[in-house]
Amino acid sequence: MDAVDLLRPAFLLAAWTLVITTWMFVTRIPMMAKMKIDPQDARDTSKLNDLLPQEVQRVARNYNHLFEQPTLYYAVVIMIPMIGAVDEIHVACSWAFLGLRVVHSCVQATIDIVPIRFGLFLIAWLVLAVMILRALAGLF
Repeated sequence: MDAVDLLRPAFLLAAWTLVITTWMFVTRIPMMAKMKIDPQDARDTSKLNDLLPQEVQRVARNYNHLFEQPTLYYAVVIMIPMIGAVDEIHVACSWAFLGLRVVHSCVQATIDIVPIRFGLFLIAWLVLAVMILRALAGLF
């Protein structure tokens, strides 16, 4: 196992973020035009919550979520190779995290059932915790 094996899922998650970004643009911008919402009125995006339909807002909320928990994941998968801790378990956790976040996105952007979303979020945190704790154990 080498760093590339660990980083492949991270790059795929970054690519997935591009997919969600595109989805957000192709739903939000046409809806704003259809509803005659001045782009300047969107400078405070929280105001869009009251103006745009939920099916448009769900995608935008997921876009924001891809810059929360995954940010720590990106840092962890960069640090693990730096301390020489790449192994099969870390690689498996990296792939699991990717899968969980993609499924989380699909749930949030479509049906948005909170208990399912929360379960996926929690499992992803557990996977990330395994990566962090295993790396820490190797350092001390």
